[in-house]
Amino acid sequence: MTLRIDITGLPAGRLRFAASPLAELTAMLHVLAEPGHHPWLAGWVGDVWSGMPPELAERLKEAEFLWRSSRADFLVPARPRPTLAEELDDVDRLDDETYVTAALTTTCGSNRVHFAAPSPLADAAARERALDLAQARGALQEAFAQRLLADPAAVRARVRDTLEQCAETFFDPAWTGVAGQLAADLRLKNDLLKRQGIGAALASVSGAVALAPDGDRIVVDKLQDNETAAHGAGVTFIPSHFGRPHLLVVHAPGWQPVVQYPVAEPGPYEPVPLDTVGHRLEALSHPVRLRLLRTLARGPHTTGELAHAWELSPPEVSRHLAVLRRAGLLSARRHGRYVHHTLNLPEITALGADLLAAVLR
Repeated sequence: MTLRIDITGLPAGRLRFAASPLAELTAMLHVLAEPGHHPWLAGWVGDVWSGMPPELAERLKEAEFLWRSSRADFLVPARPRPTLAEELDDVDRLDDETYVTAALTTTCGSNRVHFAAPSPLADAAARERALDLAQARGALQEAFAQRLLADPAAVRARVRDTLEQCAETFFDPAWTGVAGQLAADLRLKNDLLKRQGIGAALASVSGAVALAPDGDRIVVDKLQDNETAAHGAGVTFIPSHFGRPHLLVVHAPGWQPVVQYPVAEPGPYEPVPLDTVGHRLEALSHPVRLRLLRTLARGPHTTGELAHAWELSPPEVSRHLAVLRRAGLLSARRHGRYVHHTLNLPEITALGADLLAAVLR
């Protein structure tokens, strides 16, 4: 399964590599929200949370749906700027319809939720659908969606202020610490692009990114089938220290394609017994279960949500979930009338970095 970016006729100069303070900040926020995805950063996570003012911690919880399971597209800039303030100014220039729709996409679920025109800001039926989807994600998500739809200007201002507080509290020193590493990676990528062409530059990004044989598509190996086009504006590649193992791709209609790729190396993994590995690998032998894991890696989901996301029947999804639960790879917990299934990340991690990266990218 692949994500394909059409670059037919795209000049080499429209394929750009650049660092983004905003994209790296929201990669850090994802790490803080989902530390199980990044066990090698446990020390950093503990230090940040221990030194964080309580009010800021509460703010991060109320807005974490913008970066926890998937990133709001406006948080991964297609045209990175030298400073966080400049990138936040660019976000402020988005109209409310664009901002709210992108924010609701992540608030309502980790699989992309498409709100056709008119948007939830202008159409009662779309608004009701957005709130229903957010309710299924939990009370905090529902409250955030309600506030966003009722007063987008106030929510936008609060989100920006929260990100600026993050810069003062932990981002600025962390960004200074990784800037040299990111700059070195960018020099390598741009040199490859100049001297050896697009194919060599893409190969250096990740083993999961390649140029199609005919040269008209960038192919990203992900557990999904989708496609987008980069005509005109081009494609932006953003290196990340804190993003590993995620390979994040902005590909929604109307947005310029952006790929945020990891440059840091993970730490070693603790081994698990061979019989446990065999049992779990057997459970993962079915492609549908891998697809379900990819969705669950981005946050808890109900059986109905999983069935809708992958166009399967609920009984079929339930059978696959039962196999994964028996293998110890999933947990289930009831929240009101919903039963949420959650990925057991430590068990997935124990199976190996390649599997973890495949599920999380």
